[in-house]
Amino acid sequence: MPTDIEERCENIEECYEFTLSYAARGLSTDEGSDAGKQLRYHLTRALEAIKGIHTSCFAAIHAEALAVREKYEAFFAVLERDAQSSIAAIELVLVQPVISSQLIDNLNACIHLRALLTDLFLITEILQLRNMQAAAAAPPASAPADA
Repeated sequence: MPTDIEERCENIEECYEFTLSYAARGLSTDEGSDAGKQLRYHLTRALEAIKGIHTSCFAAIHAEALAVREKYEAFFAVLERDAQSSIAAIELVLVQPVISSQLIDNLNACIHLRALLTDLFLITEILQLRNMQAAAAAPPASAPADA
């Protein structure tokens, strides 16, 4: 079962993948199209995921007894700055009356959004490695006793 952080990262990554395909369509407007409705849906969903990512990360590290908690907290401060910059960019796009493929291409190229995505790739990889390590360290389940 994915954690809150993993779900948020997935929503943000799904949005980015959709915006890449939207940018490639060469549309001059999002008005009246299913792609335009999907675009605004994905952007709004990603925006909500981004707004809570910092709190979600802090909750996760405080739930574990980490010896190097300050290293995580320092990185989460970077994540928060990148998240706030990405929020501003996405909100700016969402308030536009029309969203063209070119506008989305420019959003995708935005260094703030790319920094956030890279932060999230790093976090999800760390989570996966920690989960694999924990699973490997767990004692094997005992076999049922022979009758």
